[in-house]
Amino acid sequence: MYLSRLRPSIRSRAYRRDHADVQHMHRTLMSAFPEVDADGSARKENGLLWRLDRSDAGHMLLVQSAVEPDWAQLPDDYLAAPAETRSMAAVFEAIVPGRELAFRCTANPTRIVRDPKAPKFERGRRVALHDEKSRLGWIARKGEQHGFEIPATHDGALAVDVVPLPPAIGYKGTSSRRSKITVSPAQFDGRLVVTDADAFAEAVRTGIGRAKAYGCGLLSLAPVPFV
Repeated sequence: MYLSRLRPSIRSRAYRRDHADVQHMHRTLMSAFPEVDADGSARKENGLLWRLDRSDAGHMLLVQSAVEPDWAQLPDDYLAAPAETRSMAAVFEAIVPGRELAFRCTANPTRIVRDPKAPKFERGRRVALHDEKSRLGWIARKGEQHGFEIPATHDGALAVDVVPLPPAIGYKGTSSRRSKITVSPAQFDGRLVVTDADAFAEAVRTGIGRAKAYGCGLLSLAPVPFV
């Protein structure tokens, strides 16, 4: 597995286009990876996950992949600094049961809503979770599913902060038949404890939640700071 840090240039017209349309961003990042058979998913085959972090210092794209990328395929003016790519071997070596780690994840918390009057076989409607309580419940359930738990703080709250992010918008299809993509992401920053190393390692490799092609699901890990 590889992790790349890309510092895009806000002067780049291509980057400004991608920043405004997550479908374009997905296509641009995929250009750095080999094509796959038509029957497969190029994103899944290449293990692509990405996240855009914003700060006063500017924008940073984090790109995780199972295949080493070729960032020379990006437009010439896309990056403000050379891309940095490194192996994630040390990250996976740190995944052992009982290990406490700091984490960040931009995710797309959702749930299924079903009409109680509808037939049992009928699928429900997926809706975004917008309030903090629902989002905290979502990340706790993902922990149960993916081999980690979020510890409690001294006052009994979960050791994670939830920051709502602006909607991510994109468009699929042709100009005559376009469909709009809307993702309601939230950023989770906190601490977790590994409970099942194999399940958690798989979650790190493949991401958690939905909208993985659109900047959601990537888990960043770091040692817990000593206080």
